[in-house]
Amino acid sequence: MRYRAPLDWLNFSLADVRGSLGPYLGVFLLTEQHWDQATSGIVATTAGIVGLVVHGPVGVFIDATRWKRGVVVAGLGVLTASALAIATAPNFPTVLTAQTMMAVAGAGFGPAIAAITLGILGSHSLASRMGRNAAFDHAGNVSIAIIAGAVGWWFSQSAVFFLVPIFSVLAALSVLSIPASAIDHARARGLDGTDPVDGVQPSGLSVLITCKPLLIFATCVALFHFANAAMLPLVGQKLALAHKGEETPLMSACIVAAQMVMLPIALLAGAKADAWGRKPIFLGAFAILPIRGVLYTFSDDRFWLVAVQLLDGVGAGIFGVLTPLVLADLMRGTGRYNVSQGAVATLQGIGASLSNTVAGVIVVKAGYSPAFLTLAGIALAACIVFVIAMPETAEHAKKHPREEETSGESAQAATVAPVIASG
Repeated sequence: MRYRAPLDWLNFSLADVRGSLGPYLGVFLLTEQHWDQATSGIVATTAGIVGLVVHGPVGVFIDATRWKRGVVVAGLGVLTASALAIATAPNFPTVLTAQTMMAVAGAGFGPAIAAITLGILGSHSLASRMGRNAAFDHAGNVSIAIIAGAVGWWFSQSAVFFLVPIFSVLAALSVLSIPASAIDHARARGLDGTDPVDGVQPSGLSVLITCKPLLIFATCVALFHFANAAMLPLVGQKLALAHKGEETPLMSACIVAAQMVMLPIALLAGAKADAWGRKPIFLGAFAILPIRGVLYTFSDDRFWLVAVQLLDGVGAGIFGVLTPLVLADLMRGTGRYNVSQGAVATLQGIGASLSNTVAGVIVVKAGYSPAFLTLAGIALAACIVFVIAMPETAEHAKKHPREEETSGESAQAATVAPVIASG
C-alpha cells in the first residue's frame, strides 16, 4: 500500500506524544506535588467531561473537512503547550486547564487517523491496516515508556513532559508527508469510493440512534471503559506509595508489560478479524477485564502487579483494532463514520471519567482492593451485555444497502436501508 511508512510512523510517534503525558501525570501529581487521589480524580473527571462534549462535534467536523491532516497537527500543538505548562507550573488551575485542553485535542486524533486510513484504503484490507496502525501505536508506547522511565530516573518526573515537543515534531512531519490528494474524503467518511455513490448525500444524524447494533456497542464500550480506565492509575499509585523513588520506572514497567502484549494481539486481531468475525475476538477483551480486576487484589508485590498488567495488553490490543473496524462495518454507506466514532468516544469518555472519580472516592473511603473489585463487577456486566446483545458486524457490513441495490437484491435492501441509513 502507498503511504504505508508515513502511516506507520504517524501512529508510532503520536503514541509517544500521548504516552509522555497520560500515565505519568497521576504519579507525578501524587508523589511530587502531593495531591490526593480524590483531587486527581476531580481534575481527570472535569477534563473528561469537556472532552466528551466535544467528541460529537469533532466527529462532524472531521467528516466534513478536507483538512484532516491539519486536525492532527493542531492537536499536536495543543498537547505540546499543555505538557510544557504542567512541567513548569504544576498548580491546580494550570493542570486543570492543561488536562482539559489535552482532552479537546485528544478527541480529534483517533477519528482523524481512522479517517485518513479509510480515505486512502477504503473498506478493502481495512482490517489488516487497522491492526498495523494499532501495532505501531503500541510499539510507540513501549518506546516512550522505556525513554520516559530512563528520563524520570536520571533527571526528574517533570522532565518526562519535555519529551512531548520532540515527538510532536516527528508526528507532524509524518502526517504531512501524506499528500492531501491521497485522501478520498468521501471514502474517509464511510462512503466507499468503490461504490457508485457519486452525488449521494450522507445519511442524517438520526442514523446514530436508529442503528440498534451501534447503540448496543456504545453501551458495551461505556461499561468497559468505566471498568478499565482507573485500573492502571490505581496500580501506579499503589506502586508509587510502596516504592518511593522508583515511581517512574515502575510505571514504565507496567506500560511496557502491557504494550508488549498489545502489539502481537493487535496484529493477530487485524489479520483474523475478517476470517473469524469481530465478535469472537472482541469477546476476549471483555472477558479478561473482570479477571484482571480481581487479580490486582491478591498481592501488593511489584512483580505480581506488573505481571497482572500483562492482561491489559489483551483487552487494549483488541479494542484498538476492532473498535474503528466495527464502526466502519455499521456505518458503511451512511457517510457518518467519524460522527459515529465521536458518539462512541463520548460514551467511552463518560465511562472513563466516572471510573476515575468513583475509584478515587472508593480508595479514599475503603482502600484499593474494594475499588478494584467494584471495577471488576462493572467489567463483568459489560461482558454479559456484549455476549447476549451484540451481533456480528461483519455480516452487517455485507448487508450494505447500496451494494444490494447494485446486485438486484432490492427486497432485502428495502429491509436493511431504514436501519442503516435512515434520517
